[in-house]
Amino acid sequence: MKSLGIGLIGTGFMGKAHALAFGAARAVMGDVPESHLAVLCDTPAEKAKQMADQFGFAKSTADWTSLISDPDVDIVSITTPNALHFEMAIAAIKAGKHVYCEKPLALTLDQAREMRDAARTAGIKTMVGYNYIKNPAFTHACRLIQGGEIGEIVHFRGWVDEDYQADPALPWTWRAKIADAGLGALGDMGCHLVSMAYGLAGPIESLMADMQTVHTTRPLPDGTGRAKVENEDTASALVRFANGAQGSLSTSRSAWGRKNRLAWEVHGTKGMICFDQERMNELQLYRNSGDKAQQGFTTVLTGPAHPPYGEFCPAPGHQLGFNDLKVIEAAALLRAIRDDNPAYPDFEHAYEFEKVIHAIAKSATDGTRVSLSEV
Repeated sequence: MKSLGIGLIGTGFMGKAHALAFGAARAVMGDVPESHLAVLCDTPAEKAKQMADQFGFAKSTADWTSLISDPDVDIVSITTPNALHFEMAIAAIKAGKHVYCEKPLALTLDQAREMRDAARTAGIKTMVGYNYIKNPAFTHACRLIQGGEIGEIVHFRGWVDEDYQADPALPWTWRAKIADAGLGALGDMGCHLVSMAYGLAGPIESLMADMQTVHTTRPLPDGTGRAKVENEDTASALVRFANGAQGSLSTSRSAWGRKNRLAWEVHGTKGMICFDQERMNELQLYRNSGDKAQQGFTTVLTGPAHPPYGEFCPAPGHQLGFNDLKVIEAAALLRAIRDDNPAYPDFEHAYEFEKVIHAIAKSATDGTRVSLSEV
């Protein structure tokens, strides 16, 4: 097939990650369609031009609508602030372009549903940036569970903590405003935990939750006063999975000392598996078999035996990183386009993940248990 043109909107943390991922996907994986960095969009135009040169894009623009309409663009990567995802994705879908969008899909569940339905109707391929579930350690854990290594799943416990909003002196930003960011810690981080819980223990049936805004106001950047923080700093939920297992989910963006502690435990009738994203190349596996005096946790270090680790490095224990997971993600989208198969996770899957964080917000607001079938 022809080389697929990449159009990138946004050049921040995720924009750079997308550019690196598409630049490396074919070199690392080999069996993916050829792609090229076609058009980059950012504002002002001077910044777009500078970043296009740095990232290796052929053209630049300050107008995202012109990027979408450009005939050389086949895939639109959306790495902008949350409030812009909906309009950009809908426009790209209407133009017949494939879409690679960072999470969360949109500010509201209604918008996310419209994005899902539009993509479904148009028949284009989509990918959403839940790259932690591309980790070879995570996919190996899924295989262990599916193979019955820890028996029937009875409990899932997960938490995701960072400290990027722990300091009360940090200035107010768009992330504190519902109209610009939507949910707070849930939209930034909690949805990643949900994507992992979904893959390990299956869909969530119902939940009961609570939320808290730790720092209710923050100083304005210009020093003229303070502004309200409209969304949550922390959230916790007790959940019931569709398979009958119980669990808990917790997230905080105000947890001092935590940089990316996306961690979980899956408890089964024959053992358990533990993981911590801050040690992203390790699994802890416990099996209740054999001599009781010798039972204990086994540390599994990822290596070529855990695909696609070996595509990056032939030596076990040498470790993959965050941007490598984005390469796996981009390659999955390119293959889905070539093979005319759904990508994972696409807008369909992301909508199911994000139903959970909105159910948590609803439960915390209403003070009631919420069934996911009613969200």
